[in-house]
Amino acid sequence: MLTFGPIPSRRLGRSLGINHIPPKICTYSCAYCQQGYSSKVQIERQTFYDPQAILAAVQEQVEQARAAGEPIDYLSFVPDGEPTLDINLGQEIDLLKPLHIPIAIITNASIIWQAEVREALYKADWVSVKIDSVEEAAWRRIDHPHRGLSLPRILEGILEFASHFQGQLCTETMLVEGINDKEEILNANASFIAQVNPHIAYILIPTRPPADKRVKAPSEAMVNTAYQIYGRQLKQVEYLIGADSSNFAYTGNLEKDLLSTSSVHPMRRDAVQELLAKAGQNWTVIEKLIREGQLIELDYEDNKFYMRKLFDQYKR
Repeated sequence: MLTFGPIPSRRLGRSLGINHIPPKICTYSCAYCQQGYSSKVQIERQTFYDPQAILAAVQEQVEQARAAGEPIDYLSFVPDGEPTLDINLGQEIDLLKPLHIPIAIITNASIIWQAEVREALYKADWVSVKIDSVEEAAWRRIDHPHRGLSLPRILEGILEFASHFQGQLCTETMLVEGINDKEEILNANASFIAQVNPHIAYILIPTRPPADKRVKAPSEAMVNTAYQIYGRQLKQVEYLIGADSSNFAYTGNLEKDLLSTSSVHPMRRDAVQELLAKAGQNWTVIEKLIREGQLIELDYEDNKFYMRKLFDQYKR
């Protein structure tokens, strides 16, 4: 499915997601990724879907959401892989502009050193770039980058983008216990991010089931240390460490809403229950989807999550 939501976003309010990269094609294969390890790691940009098909899907989802009284704050490119791998990203943004809804992109910034990638991102209203570590060993351990990527080149590309971008720029750092939560790494990160000068520097911890089951969130004390280190050098720092809101949208088609949302955003049990209540349905719908192999149940940090079984829907 090319669209999902609108869903509650900790960064963007009510976000209608655009899923324009098939799972799980990415430049990284991050240890903490909620969608599991990448099925294909590449740095070559290509066409994945017809831009007109993306426009039509977004228009339809916007109409359904509005008919259901669901507000939309952003159209967000947050697919199952790295959004800048789509060679048509700039064209797609241009096609969506007439909808008059701000456009957001969450990117790992791994190919932002390419001028054509920066040109596409300049068209967005809000961009978040990932900076998990500016230290080579930690970057490789956490993000598992494509062998053709260079961390210094990526960091140079981020600075070049930041110096020209006219929209709202944010950064985000996912902290993983024992890897990038050391004070010397955090200080180095903060020094670099200060050069980027983002509107907000977000600090995240894993809150959904990660690809590598050994991945753990740092302690509360360590997260606070990270916040203090960032806060000494950056104008605005925010945690993204709490559970997501359970206020997911119901657009009139319960199974479509459940499967499209959970394909990119695993849902906690209470969020699923709330969506069922909006639709006037009960848990038998979930049992049916699990029985059919369309939905899977996961346990993580004393919570149950529900996620679409991804790879059965894209036979390649």
